[in-house]
Amino acid sequence: MQTDVMEDYLKAVYRLEREEGPPVGTSAIADALDVTPPTATRMLEKLAEEALIEREKYSGVELTDHGRAIALETVRHHRLLEAYLVEHLGYEWEEVHDEADCLEHHISESFEERIADLLGHPPVDPHGEPIPGVDLEPPGDADTRPLAACEPGETVVVATVRDRDEETLQYLAESGIVPGREVTVTEVTPVDVYVLEHEAGTEHLSAAVAESVYVEAPATADGSVSEEVPGL
Repeated sequence: MQTDVMEDYLKAVYRLEREEGPPVGTSAIADALDVTPPTATRMLEKLAEEALIEREKYSGVELTDHGRAIALETVRHHRLLEAYLVEHLGYEWEEVHDEADCLEHHISESFEERIADLLGHPPVDPHGEPIPGVDLEPPGDADTRPLAACEPGETVVVATVRDRDEETLQYLAESGIVPGREVTVTEVTPVDVYVLEHEAGTEHLSAAVAESVYVEAPATADGSVSEEVPGL
């Protein structure tokens, strides 16, 4: 039976596979979990012994089908809990990550089902991250890119915010840079500050924050995705 720590590692490998592609290096996993590489190596050896990952020395690791199912179930719990905390318990979106981290390992499948029913089976969490379905199939890859990849004059829609820093999320919420908001990049300054305009005003984002905000093309009047934004 897997432990909470094992689930944390599998979840981290899953996220890194999604963001960077497999195989995932030990150093990247250690950084994601804020542990030393030797500590990560010992746990990865254990996960390999349990057939939850495939590990090739000096190359990296990949989830097995069983490991991926556990990771997806943990991610589903986490993101449903985040949505529940925001929608029904009055949490702000910058407050929910650590709470969900604590709870995700300890809810039953019945409890998960009741939360999903209460929320109406949302496709994404408050940060725009896709919630795996009850079938534990990996969500499809969204056609998104970092806001930092946009050029002046482009109009895009915020899809996902990957940063979990509380101050950054507070700033984005106060600035209206949240999933679903249409923004236009009006300028990128010589010091890499992204100047954005949207219906509520003008905002400025650093390059680091713009790298963590993922955007997609705006929908057209018929509901299809516009092809006018280059690169999407």
